Amino acid sequence: MLTLCVDIGGTKIAVGLADAAGRLAWSGVRPTPPHGDAEQVWAVVAALIAEALDFAGGAVDGVGIGSGGPVDLHAGTVSPINIGGWRRFPLRDKVAQAVPGVPVRLAGDGVCMALGEHWVGIGQGADFLLGMVVSTGVGGGLVLDGAPYDGRTGNAGHVGHVVVEPDGQRCACGGRGCVETVASGPSLVRWARAQGWSAPPGAAAKELADAALAGDAVAEQAFRRGAHALARMIASVAAVCDLDLVVVGGGVAKSGDLLFTPLREALTDFARLDFLAGLRVEPAQLGGEAGLIGAARLITGTAQRKP
Repeated sequence: MLTLCVDIGGTKIAVGLADAAGRLAWSGVRPTPPHGDAEQVWAVVAALIAEALDFAGGAVDGVGIGSGGPVDLHAGTVSPINIGGWRRFPLRDKVAQAVPGVPVRLAGDGVCMALGEHWVGIGQGADFLLGMVVSTGVGGGLVLDGAPYDGRTGNAGHVGHVVVEPDGQRCACGGRGCVETVASGPSLVRWARAQGWSAPPGAAAKELADAALAGDAVAEQAFRRGAHALARMIASVAAVCDLDLVVVGGGVAKSGDLLFTPLREALTDFARLDFLAGLRVEPAQLGGEAGLIGAARLITGTAQRKP
C-alpha cells in the first residue's frame, strides 16, 4: 500500500504517494497562494490530497506531513513564517479529517528533507546528519542516531537562525545576524546589489550565479561571503551534535562549486576539533522530492513518533 505524503512551503505545496522503497508513484505540485488566508491555503492542500486519494483508489497506509515552521507537534499546529495566513493552523487535524482512519504524523520540512536524504539519498549510512535547504530562506533538520530528531516542540534543526553576525541585519524571525540574512538567495542578491552589482530586473540567485560564473567579482564575493556564513553555522552545529554529514539542497546549492568550494575551504578553518575531522558536506541528491520522501518515512520508518 502507498503512503500519502505532504510537503508545504512558502512558494509551493506538494503532495505525493510513496511506496515502501521510497519511490514516488504519483506527485502533484501547486503554488502556495501568496496572500491567501488560512482556508485558501488549506483548499490547495485539500485539492491535492483528493487527487492523490483518487490515484490510490482511496486507500493509503498513513499520511506524513512536512511543513515550514515553526510547528507545534504536541498541538499538531503550524505557523510558517512565510505563510502569513497560517498561525497555529491545525494542520494535523485537518489532514486527519480528510484522510480518516490512518495514522497522520507531522514534522518540520527541514526534518523531512534530512530524513528523505538519509533514507534513499546521499545520506544513506550516515547516522548523524544535518539536512539543509538554502533557498529563499535557510532551513534545516536533524537525523541523530539514525532517527529524525524533533526536539522539545518539533523545531530542532532551525539552523537558519543560528547567529553568525551579531551586529548584522534584522531577520524575519525578529533576531539579528541569522545565517539566513547572509546566505539565503535574496540575501546574496541584496548584498551584491549594495556592492554595485548591475543586476537585471527581478534577478535572483540563479542570475547572480550566472554572473559569478562569467567572472563578475562582486557576484563571486557574494557567494564566498554566504559560504563562509554557512561554514560558521555548520561548524557550530556539528560540534554540538557530533555530525558526520551535512547535506545541502535548495536553489542556492544548485550553483555547485560556486558555493561548495568556498564552503568546504572555510569549514576546514572553523571546524578544527579532532572529532570533526571526517565531517563531509555534500549536495543533496533528491532535489524537490526529498521533503515528500522524508514525510513518507515518518510513517514507514522504524522510529515511530507520537501522532
